[in-house]
Amino acid sequence: MLRFLLIQLLSAGACLGELKPDRTVPYKSIGEVSLDLEVFQPKDFKTSDTRPAIVFFFGGGWNGGSTTQFHGQARALADQGMVAFCADYRVRSRHQTSPFECVKDGKSAIRWVRENAVDLGVNPKQIVAAGGSAGGHVAACTGVITGNEEALEDLNVSSRPNAMILFNPVLDTTKKGFGSKRFRDDQKTAISPCHHLKKGIPPTLIFHGTADTTVPFENAERFTALMVKAGNSCELEAFKGSKHGFFNKSKDPKAYQKSLQASIKFLKNLNYLK
Repeated sequence: MLRFLLIQLLSAGACLGELKPDRTVPYKSIGEVSLDLEVFQPKDFKTSDTRPAIVFFFGGGWNGGSTTQFHGQARALADQGMVAFCADYRVRSRHQTSPFECVKDGKSAIRWVRENAVDLGVNPKQIVAAGGSAGGHVAACTGVITGNEEALEDLNVSSRPNAMILFNPVLDTTKKGFGSKRFRDDQKTAISPCHHLKKGIPPTLIFHGTADTTVPFENAERFTALMVKAGNSCELEAFKGSKHGFFNKSKDPKAYQKSLQASIKFLKNLNYLK
C-alpha cells in the first residue's frame, strides 16, 4: 500500500510538473512593478524556429487572478507546436490599478513578444491574443482598441495580435455588459470592444456560455454580428446552458476539452498549426 501511494504521489508530481512553464521572462517594468511572461515551448523547440505564438491573459474582474489559469491550454498548444505565454498584468488588488492599466499591459505583452520574436523563436506575423473574462477583455482590446499604449515603448512595433481566442470575454463595459462601475461616465465606452469595431480587426474565435449571468451572452452575439458586418472574421461557439468560467478544466473538463479542440481547429484553419 505504501509503495502504491508513493507511485501515485510521484505520478501526480509529474503531471503537475508538466504544467510548469519552461521558463519565465520579464516583459515590462513600470515603477517598482516588474511583469513576467511564463513561457511554454514545444519539446522540439529551437531558438532558430519561427513558431506561431499565443499570449494568454487570466480573468479576475481586473481585480485579481493568476497566470496559472491558462497553464493547461498553454501546455497543450505548446505540444501542438506553438510557443505559448501566460502573461502577468497589473490588477487592482495587487497594484491599485484600473482596467486601463490592464489593457496597457496587454498591449505591452503583445508588443514585447513581437519585438523579441527572433530571440523567442516566434513568427511576429502569427501572434494570437487569448484570455478569459476580464483577461478576454484585455486580449480583445489588444486587437480592437486604438491607443491606450504605454508611452515609453517603441510604438513603431505593433501591439495588435494577428488573431484572437476569447473565453466568455468582457466585450461591453457599459451597463449592458460588465464592469460599468469601474468607469467614469466619460469613460464608459473608451475601452469597450463592442463600441470600437471596424474593418481590419484580426480573425476571432469566441467561446461563451448561454447561461452566463456575469457577462451576458448577448454581448458575444452582438460583438460577432458587428464584426461580420464590418467585414471581419468572427466565430462564436455557444455552450448551451453553461455559466461563467465554464472553460476552466476544474469547473467543466468536457467543456475545457471541447474549447481546446475548437481552438486547435481555428488555429489550423489559419495555418498556424499543421
